[in-house]
Amino acid sequence: MTVLGIDPGVATVGWGFVHYDGNRFSSPQYGAIITPPKIPLERRLEMIYDELGKLLAELKPDYVSIEELFFSKNITTGIAVAHARGVIMLACQKAGIICYEFKPPQVKQAVVGYGNAEKKQVMLMTKMLLNLKEIPRPDDAADGLALAICCAHSLGMANLSRRQ
Repeated sequence: MTVLGIDPGVATVGWGFVHYDGNRFSSPQYGAIITPPKIPLERRLEMIYDELGKLLAELKPDYVSIEELFFSKNITTGIAVAHARGVIMLACQKAGIICYEFKPPQVKQAVVGYGNAEKKQVMLMTKMLLNLKEIPRPDDAADGLALAICCAHSLGMANLSRRQ
């Protein structure tokens, strides 16, 4: 199976793509969609939609994994991220790709084995699990890879339990 993990945002949308077969990961690819800060929000959202559409057409993932919205103290940032999530989910729907959502503790649990793991631990384990030479940059891309790992593990376990 192939999974595209997406860390949503308006300024930066991190993404990570992995092949998962027999509990092994291969062919990791990652990057980020960056939007300029001084243009209107609706233009930035359009850029995210367009760039993600191209990425989905190129990579043809079986599934997409996206981080659930997590509100911290800055509600304004959370609302902007919600807008980005909306266009990301719409792009997936238009491409006919199933989109799964995961909470940050679920991603940490899947990658590190501990739901309260530090960000640095998640990044190091992502590097190890994917046999990368260095931690992916920007951080948002590493988060996208971690989301892809989480989804692949979750779907892999669901398929395993169905077979038994």
